[in-house]
Formats: sequence, C-alpha cells, structure tokens
Amino acid sequence: MSHKNSNDLQDLQYFGEYGGVNPSISDSSTYTFISAKTMFDTFEGNTEGCYLYSRHSSPSNLYLGEALAALEGTESANVTASGMGAITAVILQLCNSGDHIISSRTIYGGTYAFMKNFLIKFGIKTTFLDITDLDAVAKAITPKTKMIYCESVSNPLLEVADISALSRIAKKNELPLVVDNTFSPLSVSPAKLGADVIIHSLTKFINGTSDCVAGVVCGTTDFCLSLKDVNNGAGMLLGSTLDSLRASSILKNMRTLHIRMKKHSENAQYLAENFEKDGLRVVYPGLPSHPGHLIMEDQMNPEYGYGGLITMDVGTIENANALMELMQERKLGYLAVSLGFYKTLFSAPGSSTSSEIPLEEQKEMGLGNGLIRFSIGLDDDIQRTYSLMKKCLIDLNILDIKSINV
Repeated sequence: MSHKNSNDLQDLQYFGEYGGVNPSISDSSTYTFISAKTMFDTFEGNTEGCYLYSRHSSPSNLYLGEALAALEGTESANVTASGMGAITAVILQLCNSGDHIISSRTIYGGTYAFMKNFLIKFGIKTTFLDITDLDAVAKAITPKTKMIYCESVSNPLLEVADISALSRIAKKNELPLVVDNTFSPLSVSPAKLGADVIIHSLTKFINGTSDCVAGVVCGTTDFCLSLKDVNNGAGMLLGSTLDSLRASSILKNMRTLHIRMKKHSENAQYLAENFEKDGLRVVYPGLPSHPGHLIMEDQMNPEYGYGGLITMDVGTIENANALMELMQERKLGYLAVSLGFYKTLFSAPGSSTSSEIPLEEQKEMGLGNGLIRFSIGLDDDIQRTYSLMKKCLIDLNILDIKSINV
C-alpha cells in the first residue's frame, strides 16, 4: 500500500495529438467553439472537455493537475504559477474578513509575511504557535477560527507535524486542516493522514531542476472547483495561472520523482548521521535525536526516507557565511535559496527565506543566526561529499579535528 501513490502516478498515460508518448502542449491562450451555446456553457463550467481561456483552464494544466492529485491521493488538484499563488488562494477562499487562522510558527517566510502583514488589511488574524503542542492548538481555537495551517516538515527548523492528531482536532471543531507538503512529497501523504487540503511549491522537489516556479492545491473536487469559480473563486480571480509550457515540463520531471526522493533522503540520512557523530548540532527527522523522529516514522512512507533537508548550527552568522562560501568555492553546491535541485543548495534562513520573521521571534523559536539549511543533492558518492564538507569545517575551525568521526 505504501507504493500506491507512486503507482497511481505511473499508471497515468497520456497520448499526444499524433500518438506521442508525451501529451501535446496546449500553446493557446484562447479556444474556439462551433456554437455560441457551447461557449456559454463552458464559461458557466458546465461543459466537459471544452476550454474557453487559459486563465480558466488548459489541457496541459489539467494533465499536470491529474498527476498531482494521483501523487497526493486526492480527488482533484489545481496548478498555479507559484507556491505562494496556491497558498494565498487557499487562505482567501477559506477565510473572510474578521476570521481567524491557527498556524505553525515555523513556516515558509513568505507564508508568514502574508498571514501576519497582509491579511490584517482584511481583519483576518493569525495565531502562530508550536504546532507540535497539540494542547496549545486545541486551546487556540475560537468561534472565528476557519482553518489550521501547518507544514508536514517545517521550513526551516524541520519540525514534524503530527498530521493525524491535528486532523482529529480539526474535524472535532469542523475546521479544514491545510498542509504544505513541499518538503516531503511521497515521503509523507497528508491526505491519507486526514488533511483536507495539500499545497506544494512545485518549484522544489516535484520539478527538481530549479528552472521554473509553480504551485498546486490538492483537495476535493468541490474545493478545487470553488477555487476556479469565475464569480468568487480566489484561484481564478487572483490570476495565478501556470504557463502550459511549464506545466508540460513539470509533468515530465514528475516521472522521476520517486527515484530522486529516495536518493535525496539516502544522502541526507548519511550526512546527518555522520555529522552528528562528529559532534555537530544537526537536525534531521531521520535521527533518533530529533524530537519528531517517532512521529515521522509513524506517518511516513518508509521507502522514500526522511526527506532531503537537514540543518546544521555552526554558532554564528560569520561561521555560516564562511562555510557556505567555502563549500561553493569547492564545488560542493550553491549558496542559494530553494531546494530539491540535483546539486546541494545551502542558505542561512534567518537572513534569507525566513527573514520576514522578526529577529526576536526567530530567537524564540530556536532559529539561530548560525543555522544553515541544506537541501542535499543527488551526489553519487556521498562518502566523498561528506569528506569534502568535513574538510571545509576543519579548515574554518568549526569542527575540531580531534573530535572527528573516523
């Protein structure tokens, strides 16, 4: 059963216009009709297999949406032009002026900024809390609460959400549980654990080649249709439309996702275990020392591992910057934000992807300025990578040569 989602994805077959093994790309912004009545019906959403305008829908985007629904085990999925396009559409579809959101305190910086700084324009308030404290989550619910929001594995602290437990709390209070699963496609299946809406930044692992920006909302058919409603659908009216060419390239890249996720996880596990033995402060859900290790173990699909992200705290921002610059110089990866690339990417989230979070709040949640987030690549010889990274740490006196794991 654990392979079901990848099998469902593999079983999807589309034929191109002339019998090609890849579906034809719908390179049109608008579509013709034989009759005016069919155009009207299509605009009203009552005609299957007909297309009106690519902001509404296109064949390429629908192909990709079907594949993503198969990946997450949901009824349907809508693709968007960015991960934030997906996140903002979901939140604005579920919440009205005066409503309340419960959110994990450790989330992507753009999501945090949208909730804290932008939604207040509409009188929508957010309570940020430790999502692993289930009592705190339950106590924070008010009559105005409209959703619970979290990330399967949080950015950047890699906290693990107990999705099953959060789902029980959400269902008890008749609230939707929205889960951003960007860090753990295939490794975690939130819908199977009770999540109502699953979001991804397709930019990351799912695409895997760092050459485009895209997002997706996976959920019930009714919810996905509501997002596309021409009169009040947030996905439709905010206009975050994915280009058909990009949808086509992401669909092709998805075919290797199961192979890539296994290798990302295998490499991350190896580095995390060895650097922890060397005495470094490493956080990775695959380590028994991780507070959420047992929860992750209980809810993950084991054949895909614990994911490709690790963090390492080297004490100061000066150490972090020096280490990242040296690793890039020695061709171990790139000093860059984002994740899921074939090469390792590293950044100091406190001054990059989480910089929207005020410094005092970063400190309170444990986001030190010496923290480095690594998205581990697909290195074939991970032992060599470990040795080269260790040499960087020694050369900068971050790692004491006497304490090295031999």
